[in-house]
Amino acid sequence: MFATYLFREISNRRKQTTIIAIGLALAIALVIIVNGVAAGVKSAQSSILASIYGVGTDVTVSEEAAVPGEGEGPPRFEFGSDDGATTDGTTALSQTRLSAGFGTATFDASALDAVTAVDNVTAATATLDLTNSSFSGEMPDFSQGMPQMGDGQSPPVGGADGAGGSAFSIDSFTVTGIDVGGAAVGPLTSTSLVDGRGFAASDAGATVAVLDSTYATTAELGVGDTIAIADTDFEIVGLVSSTSADATTAANSYIPLDVAQSLSALDGQVSTIFVTAASSSDIGQIQTDIQAALPEAKVSTQADLASSVSGSLTTASDLVSNLGTWLSVIVLGAAFLIAILFTISGVSRRTREFGTLKAIGWSNARIVRQVAGESLVQGLIGGALGVALGLGGLLIVNAVAPTLSASSSVAPAAQGMFGPPQATQAAAATTEIALQAPVTAEIIAIAVGLAVLGGVLAGVVGGWRAARLRPAEALRSVA
Repeated sequence: MFATYLFREISNRRKQTTIIAIGLALAIALVIIVNGVAAGVKSAQSSILASIYGVGTDVTVSEEAAVPGEGEGPPRFEFGSDDGATTDGTTALSQTRLSAGFGTATFDASALDAVTAVDNVTAATATLDLTNSSFSGEMPDFSQGMPQMGDGQSPPVGGADGAGGSAFSIDSFTVTGIDVGGAAVGPLTSTSLVDGRGFAASDAGATVAVLDSTYATTAELGVGDTIAIADTDFEIVGLVSSTSADATTAANSYIPLDVAQSLSALDGQVSTIFVTAASSSDIGQIQTDIQAALPEAKVSTQADLASSVSGSLTTASDLVSNLGTWLSVIVLGAAFLIAILFTISGVSRRTREFGTLKAIGWSNARIVRQVAGESLVQGLIGGALGVALGLGGLLIVNAVAPTLSASSSVAPAAQGMFGPPQATQAAAATTEIALQAPVTAEIIAIAVGLAVLGGVLAGVVGGWRAARLRPAEALRSVA
């Protein structure tokens, strides 16, 4: 009887059902699209963080770089009067330096022991981030004084053509020292092997290197070749690429940590410690305990590190989390209000019907169930339509695949070389990511839940209004 009566009422009130269903459908579709895009932005941000900080990294430990004092600046290449070789009046100069980038702080590696002693830390490893800068050039030999020029002669012009000028070449690339016998956490865990092999524990102390495949292609290097780091030849044993097709690896090259410390004269120093927690619920406790054990350290979680990613990716994230959420709330509120008002309006037009039903013995509870059932069905219809519209919207987003850019701050690739310290800016590794909005069971569940909620709210309010009707009102309506 309930189902028969419900079907009849829904069929007789197609206009009301259509309006309520469409209103709920549009609101629910918007929620699905916003949630899908938000999940896509979060996934894109995770890809960037994974390429920089390593898969499985929950907490990173570093130190803030000290503010340069007056007269201090980035390290420079300096040459003495006896440096270089002079041939045919030209002095050739060459120098290579492997050092921590300007603005990058290093600290004692013993901090790793303090980190591993913290409760609920399952893995931790340390790295040393460096920049290998090479300078080479030719300049005139002025040891005998400036050349004398006759009338009408011009001073020598710069250039590499031997006309008395100077020619310089500066090259730099990033180097990360890896603990080859350390735990499976850190930058290399977010990469996949393209060619050759990865590091083994036996590589400690060896002059072997693993290169980012993109950098290797640019530098025309491959497995079996050598790369000069701090004037030392390293055999390239492997090439790696990021596990994300839209992100790059954290450095151009990787070498054993102990070798990196020795060549950079930073023995016993590291720049970053990567930490994995036993559970996501332990991250806050680990961060607090590490901060207490290392008061001078900067202890960051993935949420903190996400703020270092800038560009349109951050803009999209802010838009989704702020405008998208509030827009969804407003539209949902409007849809629920429309459903409630139309249900109340329908109840008002059914005064004679409900009054007669009460007169023949229907209880208030039964009338409330009837109205609530009708509203619930209308909500489910709207929910089904909303799911279809929402999934269609996500398919469109994925087909268009808008591109987001993300930049992560890294140490400067090149510093002031000589003469007065030159102002330098932190370089930024920029990555473009195609946004993909996933379709998940969670999003569908949210949509169905909202549809049920909208129907229940409209049904409860409308049913309460119907239950207040008295049988006498039906008789007056008939009269």
